Amino acid sequence: MTRIIVLVNLKPGKSAADYERWALTTDLPTVNALKSIDGFTLFQSTGLLGSDAKPPYDYVEILDINDMDLFGQEASTETMGRIAAEFNEWSTPTFILTRQVTGEPA
Repeated sequence: MTRIIVLVNLKPGKSAADYERWALTTDLPTVNALKSIDGFTLFQSTGLLGSDAKPPYDYVEILDINDMDLFGQEASTETMGRIAAEFNEWSTPTFILTRQVTGEPA
């Protein structure tokens, strides 16, 4: 499994309420319906532990992908192209690919 962590800041002038409405009605259901996705969740950053400072990111997305090759194929569809374009209108994301650390070091 590959986990992608997406750090999201909304673009200036974009409202959190409108973004969340779009995410809950369009982004999350569409992406979670992909066969390559085991789970896709969205979290709003609410603070920094032990600090009153504003978090550096507005939202964090977690995508658990069971097949990266299939994900690449599914991400290339017209529907996912539209979703990606809409997402980029809302935000400036940073995508981080990860691997779980278990057993022998890499």
